[in-house]
Amino acid sequence: MAKIKVKGYEFESVLVKDSFSRRAVQFANNIIKSLGKIGIIPDDIDLKLEPNVMKKAPAFVSFYVDDKHLHYSYNLMNRYVDNLYVVFKVIDLSINSLIEEKITVEEFLSEFYEDKDVAKKRKEARTTLGLDENVNDLSVIDKAYKNLAKKHHPDLDGDTEKFKDINNAHKILKRELR
Repeated sequence: MAKIKVKGYEFESVLVKDSFSRRAVQFANNIIKSLGKIGIIPDDIDLKLEPNVMKKAPAFVSFYVDDKHLHYSYNLMNRYVDNLYVVFKVIDLSINSLIEEKITVEEFLSEFYEDKDVAKKRKEARTTLGLDENVNDLSVIDKAYKNLAKKHHPDLDGDTEKFKDINNAHKILKRELR
């Protein structure tokens, strides 16, 4: 089996081969159960299952801790159900690291903190870099960023505000894909 490395964690990938909808429900329930280990109640969790778990779609979960909006999404697998598995593993491994005091509460919060309109900002970031809204290849994103950064760099008589927008867009997408 292939290994997946995400957010500093490495784990076995599991490609679902049957009972796709049932497995997606299991992964969603496991996410809720994992978040419950640190006192997050289901009312503070936003986790909507994709109706067609076989299609290419991002999986995400948003939750609240101390009035902070935390969010994690994954979209590099070919099916929603497989993306949801990765979301579950990352959340579960992060929570276990928190419980085992391998990371601090502050590290946990900073790892998942996102603005509430994170999806909109990611879409705008791709537009700023001149990319299709479905681009998830970091090398493609980096290339678009470098080309635009050179073109708009203030030291080369470029537009400072445009340069700042390009840098911010790149940071948003890098955070999503690391």
